Amino acid sequence: MKKRHTYDSGIIGNCAFIAHVEKNSNINWLCWPSFEDSFIFGGLLDKQQGGQFSILPPKEITQSQQAYLENTNILTTTITSEDGSYKITDFAPRFEQYERYYKPLMLIRKVEPVEGHPKIKVRCEPVLDYGGSKFAKYRGSNHIEFVKGDVKMRLATNMPISHFFDNMPIVLDRTIYLILTYGTPFEAPIERTAEDFLLRTKKYWQHWVKEASIPAFYQREVIRSALVLKLHQYEDTGAIIAASTMALPEFPGSGRNWDYRYCWLRDSYYVLTALSHIGHFEEMERYASYIAQITQTDAGRLQPLYGIMGKSRLTESLLDHLDGYQGNKPIRLGNQAFEHIQNDVYGQALVALLPLFTDYRFRYQNVHIAEEWTNFILQKIESTIDEADAGIWEFRNFENQHCYSNLFQWAGASAALKIGKQYGFTAIIEQAERLRAKASAHIENCFDPKRAVYAHAVGSAHLDASTLQLIMMNYLDPQSDKAKKHLQELEKELKGEHGLFYRYLHTDDFGKPKSTFLVCAFWYVEALACVGRLEEAKAVFKELLAFANDLMLFSEDVDDQDGSQWGNFPQAYSHVGLVNAAYRIGTKLDNPTFFDGLYE
Repeated sequence: MKKRHTYDSGIIGNCAFIAHVEKNSNINWLCWPSFEDSFIFGGLLDKQQGGQFSILPPKEITQSQQAYLENTNILTTTITSEDGSYKITDFAPRFEQYERYYKPLMLIRKVEPVEGHPKIKVRCEPVLDYGGSKFAKYRGSNHIEFVKGDVKMRLATNMPISHFFDNMPIVLDRTIYLILTYGTPFEAPIERTAEDFLLRTKKYWQHWVKEASIPAFYQREVIRSALVLKLHQYEDTGAIIAASTMALPEFPGSGRNWDYRYCWLRDSYYVLTALSHIGHFEEMERYASYIAQITQTDAGRLQPLYGIMGKSRLTESLLDHLDGYQGNKPIRLGNQAFEHIQNDVYGQALVALLPLFTDYRFRYQNVHIAEEWTNFILQKIESTIDEADAGIWEFRNFENQHCYSNLFQWAGASAALKIGKQYGFTAIIEQAERLRAKASAHIENCFDPKRAVYAHAVGSAHLDASTLQLIMMNYLDPQSDKAKKHLQELEKELKGEHGLFYRYLHTDDFGKPKSTFLVCAFWYVEALACVGRLEEAKAVFKELLAFANDLMLFSEDVDDQDGSQWGNFPQAYSHVGLVNAAYRIGTKLDNPTFFDGLYE
């Protein structure tokens, strides 16, 4: 069996940016000043033109280990070579200050000797315009200034500045600090400030975890997924991106290399469910506010995805000058899916925002817009309920009347019905009941009575993992024979090894899929729990944990044959799937204990 491919890196961030730190110390991905901007370091896509920020020994690395400080997004990398070993602590400052969150465009690297007499060479070579431009480098008294046009960055440090110009290794005989900033220069005591920021950032993350509602079932894994999800929220607007990376292939040579640095409105229900589960309502409200802003300002069709600032046009282009990850091309910038018709998005929005209008912890803030907004979304469902669309998997060249799209129209109408009954909106109740029945009729047109299974679309024989949601959304009674038989038929066709699950196996725009979609495997776990196959759900959940990297970070896709990680990384929705599956199992356990699954 060939060696399993994993992304050997961790992430740090502060809800303004995310940086990827390789096991060899290099920052191989960082987009500044926001998730959607050009990378400053992009070695992930091109080792030559992507720039670098590395802290390497002059001799070969014999061992490298990474770990997070417990319950934080602070990452340590310990590197050993013939001369000795040293530890790098990487973090992005985040803490409360002046009654708001301090989250600067600042990356801090603390480097300290551990054993022997380690030598290091630090190289900081940022780039711009996706590797198309380089910065001019200027020497300061205790810093290096990087300038390209009106973009300025500064690296402040207590190590000799000459090192960055002669590139000679130095003996690491004391702790050094490297503070990289974008725009506003760092002008404060280096050592004292770095240590103060480290302590305050550590306290912030550990307090955030302590305030979360974490189940007893596999607590450590849920905590890490919650921390990952938190990093993917762009706090200024509340948007949550699918991933911080772009153009990482779903499978080598597949051509399925997408830019995921955007917010998929279409997946809002799952994200808000996860945020609700972990009990962090501030993040939930921010994300819900982002969704509400878009639905109120975009009077036309709602798109499946938007930019983090609400930008609608995400025109796709190709970056042909870059090598690509392991030579995989094309490298897509932007995402053509913004043009797609995906009619589940309206139901997603209604179901996702339901708590804002019916949960009495939030209801009072939104009473004044409840009728207008619910009516607006219901009209969208009414006008699209009979349409074919591109579906959840964003087929580029063909459309169908998808079971999944109609399911979320059914769910959206159900949510509107609840709002209507709570507020006494008679017209909304009548319309919601009618649309619910119509959506249900379309869903039933997908049912194959010979196989006792729901196909992915009207008139199609193909099966699709998205129809697992028929069980989880309670369209089918989970205890019914119909639900159990549907699940069994999906298993026969789409289940891979070790609990992995394919989205579908029919040919699409790019041929037949060669890798499984990890969030579908976590949906499968939920479905197992729903129909009462709880021991199987627990066993599959445990198996899926093996597909993380050493830091418990999950990719989008997994190779069914060897367990390799592929696709954009880490994928927020994979971690959302883990959180929701863990909570689904936790609520089904008859007598859950604190130790159930915690140390398995």
